[in-house]
Amino acid sequence: MKVHIIGEDKRTLNLREIYKDECVSLDEADIVFCPIPFSKNGNIINSTNMCVDTLIESMKNSGKKLISGSIRKDVMEKLKENNIDVIDLMEYEDFSIKNAAATSEGAIKKAIEMTDITLNNSNILILGFGRIGKCLARNLSGFGANIFCEARKKSDIALIKTIGYNEVDLKDIDAVLPYMDIIFNTIPYIILDRDRIDLLKNKACVIDLASAPGGVDFEYIYEKKINTSWYLAIPSKDSPYTAALYIKETVDNILGEEDNGREN
Repeated sequence: MKVHIIGEDKRTLNLREIYKDECVSLDEADIVFCPIPFSKNGNIINSTNMCVDTLIESMKNSGKKLISGSIRKDVMEKLKENNIDVIDLMEYEDFSIKNAAATSEGAIKKAIEMTDITLNNSNILILGFGRIGKCLARNLSGFGANIFCEARKKSDIALIKTIGYNEVDLKDIDAVLPYMDIIFNTIPYIILDRDRIDLLKNKACVIDLASAPGGVDFEYIYEKKINTSWYLAIPSKDSPYTAALYIKETVDNILGEEDNGREN
């Protein structure tokens, strides 16, 4: 297998090292790896100066496979319109779970760096109880934090109660916000608006892990001088070698299954 790897973020650089014996030019490659997420604005490939359209022009009708993750719907449609075989790794459960684990570790590291308190006995609110929210709650419990989890699904509420976390319905978060030391958001639409930001402690720490547009009114929260970070692409920043290995492991599994399918 011959690969070409596009991008200069830490995860991509580690991936290039892992595949160093298989790396070739774009023209020679069977597989083209691109950063995760692929493109935030739909025009430029992340951590590069390359236009999405330039890559599409180079790959269309070529039979090459493009591998990335978190590909915007409009970009995905454009790739498929040009007969480019695409694998979005975030659509694979095993990769998403590994990515969530790495994201939660990096988010906790960020919280420790941003605060002057211990996680032990801190009141911590997690907005959203998806893969990342679940990993955060599990990892934070080991620090002895008082964990509050927001969820909407009845099954998630039941799980939160069963495990022993404090469950919070979205409509009830105003009641707990004044008491939270650290808030992690994983929901990609505005949850912490102006009214809710006004409820926060002056020394509260807010870490938004959600993709655009995020879940915080950033202009207002910065105006209020509340300690806040919109912290994205965490595996690439905080555990790039492991994150690169996750990509290789997942791709090996996908390609192996495709080969088995052809043989059968």
